[in-house]
Amino acid sequence: MIIGKICNRKVVAADVDSSVLEAARMMRHYHVGSIIVTEGEANGARPVGIITDRDLAIEIMAEEIDPQRVTLGNAMTSNPLAAREDDEHYEVLEAMRGKGVRRIPVVDQNGLLVGVLAVDDLLRVISHEMAGLVALVQKEYDTEVRLPKII
Repeated sequence: MIIGKICNRKVVAADVDSSVLEAARMMRHYHVGSIIVTEGEANGARPVGIITDRDLAIEIMAEEIDPQRVTLGNAMTSNPLAAREDDEHYEVLEAMRGKGVRRIPVVDQNGLLVGVLAVDDLLRVISHEMAGLVALVQKEYDTEVRLPKII
């Protein structure tokens, strides 16, 4: 299945010049664990980074850095792994596993932000596929049990 059908199109994003305090407040308000960091263009926003709640806790709060003075541009993970909306989910899962990331921005053919994909989204799709395989095996068994014995 293509990523465009799986990803969440309601993206919580913030400009690269926003403070990490603003990002933390957005995470709380929208109940998300990450913010896609963008730079605006005339035709849309281009993802340039990502920051997670873990980044805020480990890199800012634990180091006692003033969150009002640090911009997302200074705290984000730059050049995040991104998926195109027409990528296949198994390829994207492999790339996410290889990089060890749980959330990535989804972009259109022009590299503009259109969604966000989380491991949870992939788990839903894969579990549905697995349920389909289980149903197939069960159907095969049920059909075999109903066949007359040839002895």
